[in-house]
Amino acid sequence: MTEPKALPDPSSLQALLAELPANLLAGRRILVTGGARGLGLAFAQCIAAAGAQVVLADILGELAESEARALRDAGRQAHALAVDLSDPASIEACAAEAVRLLGGLDGLVNNAAITNSGGRDAHQLDVDTWDRVMNVNVRGTWLMGRACRPALAASGRGAVVNLASDTALWGAPNLLAYASSKGAVIAMTRSLAREWGGDNITVNAVAPGLTLVEATEYVPMARHQKYLEGRAIPREQQAADVCGATLYLLSGLARFVTGQLLAVNGGFAMH
Repeated sequence: MTEPKALPDPSSLQALLAELPANLLAGRRILVTGGARGLGLAFAQCIAAAGAQVVLADILGELAESEARALRDAGRQAHALAVDLSDPASIEACAAEAVRLLGGLDGLVNNAAITNSGGRDAHQLDVDTWDRVMNVNVRGTWLMGRACRPALAASGRGAVVNLASDTALWGAPNLLAYASSKGAVIAMTRSLAREWGGDNITVNAVAPGLTLVEATEYVPMARHQKYLEGRAIPREQQAADVCGATLYLLSGLARFVTGQLLAVNGGFAMH
C-alpha cells in the first residue's frame, strides 16, 4: 500500500502561486497600495502571477522598487511608485503615474494602512495617533479611490478592493483607532459601491483576521492565542490565506458582486 500523497500547505504563498490560473487576470492593470511587503506584496505577487500588470505603491519606495524588480526578473509585469497616503498631493500623483505606466487601470487594492495603534484603551489613546490612523486608513483610502475612479470607469471593468479588518467585526479592545478606521472603510465601501456602480466599478472589502506579516509583529502573544482558540480553522493566518478572496474580487468572476464584505479569518468572526 502506497503512502498518501502529502498535500501542499494551504497557507503557503508558493503553493498558491503554483496553483493560480495564469490567465485569471490576463490583460488587467492593477494598483496595489502598501505593496512593498506583507499582505500588499503577497497580493502583488499573486496578481502578477495571474497575468496582470501591477504597480506596487508604498511609502517605502526603494523596497517597492526592489520587489517590483524581482517580479520583472521572474518574467512578470511590475512597476513601483512611492506614495504617502497622508498627503493628498502624493496620492493624486501616484494614481496619475500608475495610470500612465499601465496605460489605464482595471483594479485598485487599497491595502496600505497604519496598523500599530494598539495597546492603549480609549482613555490612553492620544489624539495625534487617532488622527494619523484616520488620515491614512480612511481618508487615504477615499482619496486614492477617488483619484483612480476616472481610469477605472474608462476600463469598463473597474474593481476596487478595500482592506478592512475583522477587528471591526468583533470589537477588538485596546485597538480603538485601527478598529474604528476599518469600520469606516467597511461603510465607505458600501457607499462607494452605490455611487460608482453606474460606471461598472465594483467596490468590495476584505476583512482579514490577525495575519502573520511585518505589520502585526507588535501584536502580543495573548492576542494570537485568542485567535487560535477562537478560529474554526485552528492555525495561524498567513498572507496567502487572504489572496484568493482578493483575486476573486478583482477578476471577471465577481463582476456582479459589489458593496460586500468578505471576512477571511478562519471563522473567528462570522457574519
